Amino acid sequence: MNIKLYKLDCTLRHFLAAFISLLMSATMLGLAFVYQTTQFEKSGVVERYNGSSVELDDEMDVPESYPKSAIELLLNTHNHLFGFSFIFLSLGMLFYFNTILSGFWKYVLMVEPFLSVLLTFSSIWAVRFIHPDFVYVTIISAFFTYGALFVMGTILLYELLFKKEIA
Repeated sequence: MNIKLYKLDCTLRHFLAAFISLLMSATMLGLAFVYQTTQFEKSGVVERYNGSSVELDDEMDVPESYPKSAIELLLNTHNHLFGFSFIFLSLGMLFYFNTILSGFWKYVLMVEPFLSVLLTFSSIWAVRFIHPDFVYVTIISAFFTYGALFVMGTILLYELLFKKEIA
């Protein structure tokens, strides 16, 4: 198959660019939610899953957050693994046909997010049930997950919207 994204029909290129833009926008909204619930701080992530460790002065006080139950983590993990698998399947299939990046780095960007997503959500379980220091694994693997998504998305948008045939 010798498909080149920048050579596709204009309608198809714009359709794919709209899809990728929406996918990246949805991801940014998800990251905004993570920021609102954790402030992108390790203590915020630990508190999100382990609950507030602040001592309450009064029996009527309510903690800021409760420890996540196994049921809540199962649902969260299930939904994210399904969602991310389809996100990276569709993005990776399109990315395969990009002409900007090839070889080793194309392969890494296509495969690595699947591993990072699995590691991210596994480490969240470890934060909750084993030790809070697994938060470092969560942060690093999430960085690679979102980094790959935005790098692939940006390369795809560039090729679909701006790249021209060099004569």
